[in-house]
Amino acid sequence: MSGPADPLGALVPGAAVVRASDVAGGPLSGLGFVAKDVFDVAGTVTGAGNPDWAAGHEPALADAAAVAALLEAGAELVGKGRCAELSFSLSGDNAHYGMPRNPAAPDRDPGGSSSGPAAAVAGGLCDLGLGTDTLGSARIPASYCGIYGYRPTHGAISTAGVLPLAQRFDTVALLGREPAALRRAAEVLIGERVAGGDDPPHRLLLVADALASADPEVAEATRDAARRLADALGATLEPVEGLPGDAPDLAAALAAFNVLQGAQVWRNLGPWVEATRPSLGADVAARIERAAGVEPADVAGAEPTATAVAASVRRLHEGEALVLPSAGTVAPARDADPAAREAARVGAG
Repeated sequence: MSGPADPLGALVPGAAVVRASDVAGGPLSGLGFVAKDVFDVAGTVTGAGNPDWAAGHEPALADAAAVAALLEAGAELVGKGRCAELSFSLSGDNAHYGMPRNPAAPDRDPGGSSSGPAAAVAGGLCDLGLGTDTLGSARIPASYCGIYGYRPTHGAISTAGVLPLAQRFDTVALLGREPAALRRAAEVLIGERVAGGDDPPHRLLLVADALASADPEVAEATRDAARRLADALGATLEPVEGLPGDAPDLAAALAAFNVLQGAQVWRNLGPWVEATRPSLGADVAARIERAAGVEPADVAGAEPTATAVAASVRRLHEGEALVLPSAGTVAPARDADPAAREAARVGAG
């Protein structure tokens, strides 16, 4: 079985990775999905966007749990999607394989690290994208490509068979053009009905700190979207300064995240980096070098901030929802310089 034509450069080059479902009449029958190249698919190498990683690993013996669940629900795997190198970037650029085309804005970055699945969904190559999200690896390409992204509660979907970046924050995520299909897929992966659709929020909290951190045009677009959403739901829209309670500001939260993520990234990738000295893109190499420098004292210093952020989110009441920009900037140009990409990454964080 051959995969779809790929004018977008969204799929992993080489032999097509296609798997038909054996289930007829399942909740996802008739839908095709592309899985990010960090999900195991039996008989294929999980390449993680790096040729040295791919060359040093054997084909997977079994499907990742999320891949298996979608197949068992009737969906068809139509390809493996390209990703940012080692999933350690919010840009769609990959020093080894290039950048998928953004169907919504061909002169713009599609976002990362789930760039291939997002481009494939936006360009109509498939109905659903199976990605991951640690800091924004599904959120950002969904925003840049003009589709829906869904990052569930951490731990709600099994990450078995998914190459980890930082387990404390890694989630399986979904991308789609149609909310109904996205919700059906989420319910399959979570194993129960997804809350919210039948009883939508009645109080929307627009986070001023996040708007202040975003570019002015992004902040204004967010305000407009929030007003329209509140009207559609019959909900109140209330500006709030920051996260509920005594949470740290967003810059402090991002700094703590970077420390905690970095410690786990080095734990996961450090032995391989030191043993193989792989070829890495300059931006990813710099992040891994920073991760290598995280000390136990840094982790201990970041923990109180992480605890405070988690406690803040738990203060939300039933029927309340935080409203924030999906990204801090518009999608950078495809040929943006490193400084512009870094500004977009920080804004996204």
